[in-house]
Amino acid sequence: MKRLLRSKTVMLVYVSAVVVAVFFIMNHNYLSGDNIRGIMNNMSLSGTLGVGMAFLLMGGGIDLAAGAEGCFGAVLVALLMKTGMPWPVAMLLGLMYGAAAGALNAFLINGLNFMGFIATIAMSSVYNGFALVLTNNQNVAISNQAFWRVGSYALFGVFPMAFVILIGLIAVYGFILAKTRFGRCILLCGGNRMAARLAGVSPKKVTTILYMNCGALATLAGSVLAARMHNASPTAVATGALDAITAAVLGGVSFMGGGGSIGGLLIGLILLNTFNNGLIVVQLPSYWQIVSQGALLIIALCVDFFNERAKALALKSSSAKRAV
Repeated sequence: MKRLLRSKTVMLVYVSAVVVAVFFIMNHNYLSGDNIRGIMNNMSLSGTLGVGMAFLLMGGGIDLAAGAEGCFGAVLVALLMKTGMPWPVAMLLGLMYGAAAGALNAFLINGLNFMGFIATIAMSSVYNGFALVLTNNQNVAISNQAFWRVGSYALFGVFPMAFVILIGLIAVYGFILAKTRFGRCILLCGGNRMAARLAGVSPKKVTTILYMNCGALATLAGSVLAARMHNASPTAVATGALDAITAAVLGGVSFMGGGGSIGGLLIGLILLNTFNNGLIVVQLPSYWQIVSQGALLIIALCVDFFNERAKALALKSSSAKRAV
C-alpha cells in the first residue's frame, strides 16, 4: 500500500481528481456533456502528438518541429483533396510526408550531428514558412463530407472519433513498448546509448524510426483537427509540440530518455487537458492561461529533474556499498 501511494501515476490521478473537483466547484458546467466532449477532442490533438513525442523522448530524442509538421501535413492533405483526390489517398500521402519530415530531422541529428533542439527548432520555422506560403496565410476549406466524419463522428453518440483514434494509438503503442523487443530497444537507447551499441542495437536506426513515427503522427493529429474544423489552418497546431512534451513529462516520461510509459502519458494528458479546459471555463484571461500553462511545463520539468537526480544518487550510493 505504501508503494502504491508513493507511485507517481497514482499521485497524478489524485491531482487530476482535485483539479476536476476545484473547477467543478467554481463552475458546475465544467462537467457538462458538451464540455467533457470538448476535453476529449482537445486531448485527442495533444495526445496523438504526445504518443509520438513520448516514444521519441524515451529514445533520447526530441522534436520541437512536431506542431509545424502537423500544420504543414494538414494543409498538404487539404490541398490534395481540393484536386479531387480521395481522402484516404490524400491522408496516406500526408502520412508519408510526415515520415519523410521525421527522417530529415533524424538525418540532421544523426548524420550531421546537429543538436536535437537546434535542428528541430530550425525545421519548425521551415515547415511553418512553407505552410504559410502554400496557403498565403489563409485557411484551406475542406468540402469533402466523408473526410469530415473523421473529425465529427461520435462513437455511440458520445465518444468523438478523434478520441477513439487516440485510445487505439495508446493501446497499440503501449503494447509495443511493454511487450516487444523494439520497445525495450527504445528504453535502452534512451537510457544508455553505449550499452545499446554493445547489445547490438543501433541507436541511430532506432531514433530515425522514432523521428519518422513522430512526424507521421503529427500529420495525423493535424489532419484529424482539420477534419473536425472543416478547414486546414497553417498555424492551428503550431504550439502542439510543447503541449505534447508537457503531457509526456507530467506522465512520467523522462526528459533525459530511458524511462516512461504510455499509461503515464494518458494520465498526463488527462491532467493537462482538464487543467487547460478549466482555465477557459472559469474565464481566466487568455494571457494568464498562457502563464499557467508555461508554469505547468516548468513544474513537470522540475519533477523530472529531481527524479533523475534521486536515481543518480541512489545508483551512486549502491555502487559505493558494493565497492566496500
